[in-house]
Amino acid sequence: MATTNATLPLAGARVFVSGASSGIGRAIAVATARAGADVVLTYRANERGARDAAREVESLGRRARVVRLDLTDAASIAALGGAVRSAFGGVDVWVNNAGADVLTGPGATLSTTEKLDLLLRVDLRGTVLASWQAADLMAEQDSGGVIINMSWDHVLTGMAGVEAQLFSAVKGGVMAFSKSLARTVAPTIRVNTLAPGWIETAYGTDVDDTIRRQVTASTPLARWGTPDDVATAVVYLASPAASFVTGQTMLIGGGVVM
Repeated sequence: MATTNATLPLAGARVFVSGASSGIGRAIAVATARAGADVVLTYRANERGARDAAREVESLGRRARVVRLDLTDAASIAALGGAVRSAFGGVDVWVNNAGADVLTGPGATLSTTEKLDLLLRVDLRGTVLASWQAADLMAEQDSGGVIINMSWDHVLTGMAGVEAQLFSAVKGGVMAFSKSLARTVAPTIRVNTLAPGWIETAYGTDVDDTIRRQVTASTPLARWGTPDDVATAVVYLASPAASFVTGQTMLIGGGVVM
């Protein structure tokens, strides 16, 4: 049976996805469009990637808007509400996906303290401020909305290593904040957290074969995750199928953390 727009899980929804120029964010933007949503996509430096993703959204018959966002800049975050309202009149699903990369590229050359400061500004402070923007917008709507934030599965068990300590501190903060936000904005707004594990993003693609094999061997489902695995979970949490789910953390890690 052919699928019509009316039967799509996010038919007519207005979705915001930060960090949508590549990787997990791009997969989320495309998956939500495929599920029937119009999408606002943000980028910080990779405008070409964001516009390519927007064209893919539009090829699915949905509307797309591209907005530049610098999560280290409070003014840039403060402008989000107006940009989203201008694009689609409001927002039904808000995904705070953007995060600082301190494992590859220029970020990998920073000192430990510099990495910590960047992660705190982007991943933690940026998520908090952007979530408040989303909550304010959704409070104006009778229909409320859904906020989805990004944590890390190893927050629950810990992992050895300096970078792991940094991610645990920051992504643990995102998880804890999201639970308190969920209680604050209920019952009209739902807030949940996704906690991806080993996902084939830039780091996973570039890592050496020994580490790749070790990760696969230690994963009960015997593979690395993909951006689409995370995007599928976003569509579920954003949809009416998850209408009685809030304040929860869903692990997308193949069973490494249970």
